[in-house]
Amino acid sequence: PMELVLSADATGQVANCTVWEPVTGSVLLTYRGGNTSNRGLAVLGGQYLLGAQLGKNYINVWELQRRDQLQQKIVCPGPVNCLATSPNGLYLVSGIAESIYLWEVCTGRLLAILNNHYQDVTCLTFTDDSSHIISGAKDSLVLVWSLYSVLQVETSRGPEPRYVWSRHSLPITDVQCGIGGPQARVVTSSLDQTVKLWEICSGDLLLSVLFDVRIMSVAFDPAEYHLFCGGSDGVIYQVDLYATPEQRERPFHPEQEMVFKGHRNQVTCLSVSLDGSMLISGSHDETVCVWDIHSKQCLRTVAHRGPVTNVFIIPAPGNILRAESKPSFPLPHFSKHLQGAEGCEGPESGGVILRLGKQQGSRENTYLQRAEQLQSLLGESEGKNLSGLVEQLRSRTSELEEELNVVRKINKDLFDFSARIITKQ
Repeated sequence: PMELVLSADATGQVANCTVWEPVTGSVLLTYRGGNTSNRGLAVLGGQYLLGAQLGKNYINVWELQRRDQLQQKIVCPGPVNCLATSPNGLYLVSGIAESIYLWEVCTGRLLAILNNHYQDVTCLTFTDDSSHIISGAKDSLVLVWSLYSVLQVETSRGPEPRYVWSRHSLPITDVQCGIGGPQARVVTSSLDQTVKLWEICSGDLLLSVLFDVRIMSVAFDPAEYHLFCGGSDGVIYQVDLYATPEQRERPFHPEQEMVFKGHRNQVTCLSVSLDGSMLISGSHDETVCVWDIHSKQCLRTVAHRGPVTNVFIIPAPGNILRAESKPSFPLPHFSKHLQGAEGCEGPESGGVILRLGKQQGSRENTYLQRAEQLQSLLGESEGKNLSGLVEQLRSRTSELEEELNVVRKINKDLFDFSARIITKQ
């Protein structure tokens, strides 16, 4: 198969996640172990399946081709509300309470904790080039983060979002990003019965659509001509993004526009096939429906044992149906604490924090800055007495030698400390 559907429900009685073929509905794989929270299912680098355990403080990890065998668990500082993986497979991001945790996959290091939301984070997504993170929360805010800025910022200041979109008035229910990297468009839905379309490059609001019901999920078609919105009444609404006349704010008229009717409860998740012909929807009525977009007819209904929490369609990874294959990279142990500026993690890591310089509270100049000061001093002293310049250079050299001796002593003490620890083990 070229495309596969991954779905999960709140009970997890049959399996945590099920992989099935959208045309025939035949089940190909099942992943057992617990149940996954809403917006807590993701594929990492085409190699691993990640599922945030509902109400627990860990993420289940399966190798895609190992089926029922749970590979490992990523222990987190608290229950995971939502998670997302970058398309390039390098980063994992999760929402824990009102904070966003960002990990580097190859090392397992916790790179950043983003604390700009005021209430629980509900949804996360990356742009298709992995350059930006978009987050939505119960505080009705949508934040756009530049990944480069997050990784380069000084820890003392803390990273700041590129944009703060505050045009919603109630909790955010879903966030989806189109294609185009930093030029992409982002659609957000909220309990305030509106769906809004934004532009990342400018940060502007392009469109706001008002509904008669709460919107719980949204999805683009691949060409981004249409927007599909899952309502709390079980109806899926199709919004034409290129309708004329163009209006910044407009109400949705069900009698004039396209709707999909078939679910009996709120639609919690939506996904569109790569060719734009099929729409996959999951609902709290414990079913997943496969729709033909052109005719608006339900092609297939797949029953689940509980409210559907996750469903999305993906291109079939090359190794997912080969039981003998193995991931191309192993997953490391993921840290729960930020790595400090001195290279140590939390207080329980057993590391030693070293600070160079005599004044602990003040910020010392680096050696490069000292070299620049020395060069400036040389430039200013060209017309002065040579003997005075030599004396200043000798004094500065003596100061640098003293600092070098201090560094050597600290290095020796650190070596001795490490040797004692190793010999005790």
